[in-house]
Amino acid sequence: MSRPSATEYSSFYQTYVNYTSGKDYSILVQQYHDRITESWAAIPAEKVNYAYAEDKWTIKQMLQHVIDTERIFAYRALSIARKEPAALLGFDENEYAKNGTGDNRNWKDMLTEWRVVRQSTNLLFASFTEEQIKAMGTASGQPISVNALGFIIFGHALHHLHILKERYDI
Repeated sequence: MSRPSATEYSSFYQTYVNYTSGKDYSILVQQYHDRITESWAAIPAEKVNYAYAEDKWTIKQMLQHVIDTERIFAYRALSIARKEPAALLGFDENEYAKNGTGDNRNWKDMLTEWRVVRQSTNLLFASFTEEQIKAMGTASGQPISVNALGFIIFGHALHHLHILKERYDI
């Protein structure tokens, strides 16, 4: 399967897709899986409650957001691959963060959860047939393919690593 074309996802996701290179999900796993999981694990425990400005997420809240978002995008991919006829709803990332428990969680537990979620997503995508990877559905009122969701998942995680480096000095 090739990289997703612009017709496979909303322009909202272009930034995430641009963070990736490679022609299919298996290449993304080879290029980015370890880098992403190891980058989160390398953050010193004394920094995880840091937010770079008032009303910005702490690092723990950001990781919780990345975990939640990967689960949502993986659910979308599963639903579309299984030919769910209903349009999938969007979600408000700020409401999820506000109602999340990241700040009250143990950092090591969060890292374990992150590794498990990443591995689960990789196994899910490995289970899809070529036809399922090509499948199109609707999420957040926009057309999207299973293929594009794979690239968006990695790109979203890479986007947040970029924010950590740029704004959190990590």
